[in-house]
Amino acid sequence: MNTGGTIFRVSLYGESHGPAVGVIIDGCPAGISLSENDFAADLGRRKSGAEGTTPRVESDAPLLLSGVFRGRTTGAPIHIEFRNENTQSEDYADFMHIPRPGHADYSAMMKYAGWHDPRGSGHFSGRITIGLVAAGVIAKKILAHCAPISFDTRIIAAGGSEQIAETIRAAKEAGDSVGALVEIRIAGVPAGWGEPFFDAAESVIAHFIFAVPAVRGIEFGDGFAAAAMKGSEHNDPFIDQNGKTARNGAGGINGGITNGNELVIRVAVKPASSIAKPQRTLDFSRNEPTELEIKGRHDACIALRSAVVLEAAAACALADLALVARARKSWESNIPWRKS
Repeated sequence: MNTGGTIFRVSLYGESHGPAVGVIIDGCPAGISLSENDFAADLGRRKSGAEGTTPRVESDAPLLLSGVFRGRTTGAPIHIEFRNENTQSEDYADFMHIPRPGHADYSAMMKYAGWHDPRGSGHFSGRITIGLVAAGVIAKKILAHCAPISFDTRIIAAGGSEQIAETIRAAKEAGDSVGALVEIRIAGVPAGWGEPFFDAAESVIAHFIFAVPAVRGIEFGDGFAAAAMKGSEHNDPFIDQNGKTARNGAGGINGGITNGNELVIRVAVKPASSIAKPQRTLDFSRNEPTELEIKGRHDACIALRSAVVLEAAAACALADLALVARARKSWESNIPWRKS
């Protein structure tokens, strides 16, 4: 499905070379201030044109089509649309029968029996993530009403190196691409958000994070390093009555529930599959190997633009967790036999 969330529900729509892409957000409380200008900063972080990113540049002007009146949310679904104005569809004519390595061309062909739109990767394009960034802006506004929550998101390695700019530049010059490791730190999240099992805080966050194309893995706190640790090393002593721990090895979550410490999330982003180097693949119309040279406009490192998308996904997850927690608290406060 194209919708995520329990109360704060985010639905993405559109194709890369269609008339428009966008998002419909349901479950946003009424009365939150919102205008087109609120989206400028985060949309600017996602925008292409910088070194290492695709030269396809869109205006990315948000159209608020519903759910806002007199500068405030109404409680109705919020519909935000972005027009596609800079497309080159001729670059994608062959991909219906010559699927690109690493892309969703073949799997989409199998799922939709060839009826999908392959231009610019269609609905599987990173272009669709602009709607997620817009939803993240609204999610952050909801979170600001809950607590003084702040986000710090950065690329901490590209192509396995901490020399990020140099590594990306070298890949671009070679007609190649590199993956990256993105770290998201979120301070100020209250203790008590999340459920023990299927809606654990990690599960909800990961669900939204994996909606971002090119994500290959996620870890919280010590993450995969915990597999090589002893219990005496991994256990994290509490050091004050606010629940602060000595080193925050859990990354802010215990038992699926936020513990009040900083959330520490690291996300593995794969290299862009579209590269200038010739690649071998199969021509399905002839059932024979062929050499593929991908034209079009592409990123040397997707993470340069997807870092803000990952941050937005985490914000949407937290907004949903916050609204679920508020609903539970409201319910429990009205139970007459509730322990005081």
